[in-house]
Amino acid sequence: MKPMIPLALLAATLLAGCATGKLGTAEKLALYRDHAGEPVKDFRYLGHLNGWAPIGDSALAVWTKPNEAYLLEFAGRCQDLEYATAISITQFANRVNARFDDVLPVGPGTSSIKIPCRIDTIRPLDVKALRASEKELREASAVERQTKN
Repeated sequence: MKPMIPLALLAATLLAGCATGKLGTAEKLALYRDHAGEPVKDFRYLGHLNGWAPIGDSALAVWTKPNEAYLLEFAGRCQDLEYATAISITQFANRVNARFDDVLPVGPGTSSIKIPCRIDTIRPLDVKALRASEKELREASAVERQTKN
């Protein structure tokens, strides 16, 4: 089991990333990991997503319902994920499985050779806590910008 990053240290790191108004990939991944539960072997997927957000080229957040989301981390780099306008997720019997299923980036900004991105781990996200933390970071960033002017 990985040690948890102390919340104060995480907040300081994230606020440092917010100084530019936008979180960097490492800070965003740290935020999502901090709000993710223990790894699960799979999740239910009925063929459509309520939303998705790439986190660099190594992770992806997917919302299966407005208040149900998962952090998917890949076995390696996921080519074209940050430029995709859509994604496709493989599944079997309405279940997406870690270490068996893939994400495929789709869209005009992606390469013509589609390389599947193998899902290494799946972790459920605490959507409510994640949204609250994102709101706090936006507000802190706005206050910091106001004090600089």
